[in-house]
Amino acid sequence: PVPFGAVGELYIGGAGVARGYLNRPELTAERFIASPFVEGDRLYRTGDLARYLPDGNLEFLGRNDDQVKIRGYRIEPGEIVAKLCGHAWVREAVVVARQNGVGDKHLIAYVVCAPAAGSEEGDGGGLAAALRAHLSARLPDYMVPSAFVRLAALPLTVNGKLDRNALPAPADQAYALAAYQAPQGAVETALARIWAELLGVERIGRNDHFFELGGHSLLAVQMSSRLSQAVGVELPLSTLFARPVLIDLAASIVELLSRSGPQELPSIATVSRHEPLVLSFAQQRLWFLAQLNEGSTNYHIPLTLRLRGMLDRSAWQRSLDRVVARHEALRSVFVATQGKPRVEVLPPNAGMPIVEHDLRERSDAQAALLDLCHQEGRTPFDLARGPLIRGHLVRMSDEEHVFLLTQHHIVSDGWSMGVLLRELSQLYRAFEAGQDDPLPPLAIQYPDYAAWQRQWLSGERLQKQAQYWRSALAGTTRLVLPTDHARPAQQSFAAATVPVIIDADLTRELKRLSLQHGTTLFMTVLAAWAAVLSRLSGQDDLVIGVPSANRGHRQIEELIGFFVNTL
Repeated sequence: PVPFGAVGELYIGGAGVARGYLNRPELTAERFIASPFVEGDRLYRTGDLARYLPDGNLEFLGRNDDQVKIRGYRIEPGEIVAKLCGHAWVREAVVVARQNGVGDKHLIAYVVCAPAAGSEEGDGGGLAAALRAHLSARLPDYMVPSAFVRLAALPLTVNGKLDRNALPAPADQAYALAAYQAPQGAVETALARIWAELLGVERIGRNDHFFELGGHSLLAVQMSSRLSQAVGVELPLSTLFARPVLIDLAASIVELLSRSGPQELPSIATVSRHEPLVLSFAQQRLWFLAQLNEGSTNYHIPLTLRLRGMLDRSAWQRSLDRVVARHEALRSVFVATQGKPRVEVLPPNAGMPIVEHDLRERSDAQAALLDLCHQEGRTPFDLARGPLIRGHLVRMSDEEHVFLLTQHHIVSDGWSMGVLLRELSQLYRAFEAGQDDPLPPLAIQYPDYAAWQRQWLSGERLQKQAQYWRSALAGTTRLVLPTDHARPAQQSFAAATVPVIIDADLTRELKRLSLQHGTTLFMTVLAAWAAVLSRLSGQDDLVIGVPSANRGHRQIEELIGFFVNTL
């Protein structure tokens, strides 16, 4: 069970639970499961999402199949709708996820206004700004929609259900835009063009706020790489967080340019595939760790997809094969000669290995699925033979499949998962419709980046960066916590999780504190975590690792590969 107050799927047990669906054994097996609480009893999976309120009542938050995943966060739109409907201007609302022009997924809120909204102040940008402020005080940033579209009524199908296909795309006034003033000068114009491309907003003014328009840390990384190409400046992300309004950020860029002049990262060129291919620094680190602990599964990246509806298995396999053929990182293997590793790339027709399982006739289908997940997670990769990506397609019923995808971290990372899912979706839609591959060709591949990195980060530049970190980490000591068992001599990766729920009131206060000090919510929570560790350990100089996307070059944004770096 989930902790009290957390969102979970609602199960029903007791004497009133039916025996099953008439003549639907596969659906019965999926929905009626053995109770883990009462031996011999069964529970019914409702598919509804709910949570306990402090008074003991259950709050219904929507359907399980309405869940969306954005920037790695699993989001219940019903939870956002509940907060929206708490505003005096909102009578009805629905929240959906939509992709913008560059494939980035955003939350869009559609609202039917109450009479209190009026016809003017509740319209357009005023409505968006008011509702965004309302939700920002009650929800985490990643749950606040990018746009708020006002509708006279929610579109319904003939059956009285929401017609999602009839929901219009948001116009510019649906975003929390400031009073429009056209950008001035080359830097402001370049910034506005980049913001419009990344945020999916057609008209950006000089008073607009990057984060209020739907920007987040990953888009900030992309903006930084585009700036390098457009105006020749490597902008620290801290500058964007400190000055997120376009006119202020442009002034900071102009100041940087006046001090140091244009400084653009050199472009990444393709390298010969007839010469030995080098590992990137990150890949070499993981390869070395793999030699110390052969058969380890510590660096697996697992992903589970639930596919609902009739699946065209041929189009699905073809889509997976095309993604593998498209990205050399997914076809890379790591062989060594006299202890020195090099990369070899498997042929484009290598394909994605998939094992199929049919659980339609199994009464214990859910338990069998869980066993498959555990078994897959415990199966190691052979870095020298590959492939370092594999899948299991599990058929739960005629209209429901579960796809288990596992990659080794040496060829992928969290950002790459977004690229993979976006491309897989585009390819499947095209192949199912009998169309050709819709994806544009990639100009470079991960081995090109690895060679570029080795060349760029060398000599004096490498010594300078290494010296910076030696100085920054000088004098630090290992964290010593008052645990009930001694730290093992060898790291085992054995661990567990302890859920911590930060409620809406505390979230609101944390965001207010962040705003007062000009920091992000992440920075504030990280500082709190450091304070907790300091209090427990009695140490006042702590080292905490934080993963960074490390996608500061425009050419590598669309690549799958191991780029992430822990700082």
